[in-house]
Amino acid sequence: MQVVGTQVTPIGGGKAGFTVEFVGDGGEVVSVQLKNDAERSLNRQNAIEKAKELMGQIASSTAPEGETMSVRLSARASHDRLTLEEQLDEGLEDTFPASDPVSVTGTTIKH
Repeated sequence: MQVVGTQVTPIGGGKAGFTVEFVGDGGEVVSVQLKNDAERSLNRQNAIEKAKELMGQIASSTAPEGETMSVRLSARASHDRLTLEEQLDEGLEDTFPASDPVSVTGTTIKH
């Protein structure tokens, strides 16, 4: 798989951690969810490197000491509509208030 893009999504505004998605040239998506530590040392800049490190450990079949590995389909892959809606709501909350207010235009038609 040739990685053609990455996306870093904060969990709980980044306080809880980040999800890093690696997008392949064939449309594959590998998602790594990283939990933040008590010092909140994980950030948007170092999340990609930490995700790559974790994937390397997984590829060599060694989990970090005291941790277990599990596999589950992403909400997108499993078509979990409820989780997708929750993720959308969380993303909207994390970006509120936006720099540009919502623009509403009303029209009236006289009969």
